[in-house]
Amino acid sequence: MSITVSNVHAVEILDSRSRPTLAVTLETDSGIHVRAGVPAGASTGTREAVELRDGDPHRFLGQGVLKAAASVNGEILQTLRGRSFATLTDLDQALIDLDGTENKSRLGANAIVGVSIAAARAFAETAGVPLWRSFVGEVNEPRMPVPHFNVINGGVHALNELDFQEFMIAPIGAPNMAEAVRAGSEVYTALRKILHEQGMAVGLGDEGGFAPEIAQPEDALDLLVKAIGAAGYTPGLDGIAIAMDPASSELYHDGAYHVAGTVFSSDEMIERYAQIVDRYPVWLLEDGLAESDWDGWQRLTDRLQEKVELVGDDIFCTNPKIIAEAIEKHVGNASLIKVNQIGTVTETLEAMRVARDGGYAQFVSHRSGETEDSFIADLTVGTGAGHLKTGAPARGERVAKYNRLVEIADSVELPYGL
Repeated sequence: MSITVSNVHAVEILDSRSRPTLAVTLETDSGIHVRAGVPAGASTGTREAVELRDGDPHRFLGQGVLKAAASVNGEILQTLRGRSFATLTDLDQALIDLDGTENKSRLGANAIVGVSIAAARAFAETAGVPLWRSFVGEVNEPRMPVPHFNVINGGVHALNELDFQEFMIAPIGAPNMAEAVRAGSEVYTALRKILHEQGMAVGLGDEGGFAPEIAQPEDALDLLVKAIGAAGYTPGLDGIAIAMDPASSELYHDGAYHVAGTVFSSDEMIERYAQIVDRYPVWLLEDGLAESDWDGWQRLTDRLQEKVELVGDDIFCTNPKIIAEAIEKHVGNASLIKVNQIGTVTETLEAMRVARDGGYAQFVSHRSGETEDSFIADLTVGTGAGHLKTGAPARGERVAKYNRLVEIADSVELPYGL
């Protein structure tokens, strides 16, 4: 069912870190009016689609997005207005062709992805189906994903000494989505109490997780195991497992990894991860090594692929070509999926299909700079990705996604789990 675009418009708004981003609205000649909030990352891969920022030091420290808004309100509007598109793929291709760069740097990936997300909503409304249903058949069978709550923040997401960026809890053993969200909330609450009792700060990082003054990843893992037990759950795959994202590209300098004042080689990092996996109920490791350390990634995969899901984020950048290369070289066994990392919904779906066809899992993700837009919740359900991370079970921009999952689960019976 086609749509005819009558208007697109972008305005500069604030994301969850008080940095500028875009809100994009799209209207069709049939009267449909939809909106998209554009996410933005702090920890980014070098091969990501490129946001267009103003660079004006007198506005938002150079981070303004008026140029990106002008891309939407100028060239993109002129190109789309009055045109009919049979599919989202056709519309996204028009945006890609208009930009004309490999990384969407001319018009700005933030401009393009906002229009693409809004258009996906317009196609779903035109078809008269919930957004998640518009993705059914694109990748896997639809299902409710296991939510991965980022409850301890470090790295560039927090102002503490913890170099590893994210420590997540995953209620894999929950019977359904409502119980999974309840478990996440209860463990989060228990963790806050434990931190307070131990005299640690309970301030929050960018993604709503606590940012205690600890330095070693094992300290964070000890806290999580204790919080899981204190909330009445069992640590592990039958209850609540743990996932980690060290964001290792941020730790990699001069050919080595720097963690809590100690320098590690790739092999030494791999050995440390192996010890962590043996000691703690860690089921998933994201960006365990840097995006440029492909040889190290191959050794990491050889060592741990049978024990944990090894997710590529900065190294893959939701890019179908890079994911295909990783599959060929046996690097990792799963891909993180971020819509704004590649720049259109169509390319995101293609990245998920490439991962699926290569036997790699797909792990959908938010960004550290978020809006209240819950698009990725619907995307995760409809594509059957199996797991989603979108921060802590706190703060409106994070909770919006988890609440959307609960709403979908309440409206339709779908299997829950990985």
